Amino acid sequence: METLYAVTVGVLTACSVFLILRGRSFPIVIGITMLSYAVNLFLFSSGRLAIDQLPLIGKSETYTDPLPQALVLTAIVIGFAMTAYAIILAVRVRGEIGSDEVNEPNHPDSEGSR
Repeated sequence: METLYAVTVGVLTACSVFLILRGRSFPIVIGITMLSYAVNLFLFSSGRLAIDQLPLIGKSETYTDPLPQALVLTAIVIGFAMTAYAIILAVRVRGEIGSDEVNEPNHPDSEGSR
């Protein structure tokens, strides 16, 4: 189970870094969202991966820590709000500039046109 989580977090992180380094705004937003998913999985796995275990109730030796679960729930809500804001910002920039390139070489304010 831990190996599956580690591989999943690694693949999500690698794909998100690839997308963040792209030149367009939409793949950057998708990459940031995928990176937040990878962080959420990492936080969730830090609370011990135990199946059918109660969180800190009783005198059992194996338990599931509820704090990472609460952190992941909070991070999901914050990540959703951040993604919505980034999409709105990207749509507005696309409307004003006319392109979704992050580093547009033909823009009057860029270094290449001076």
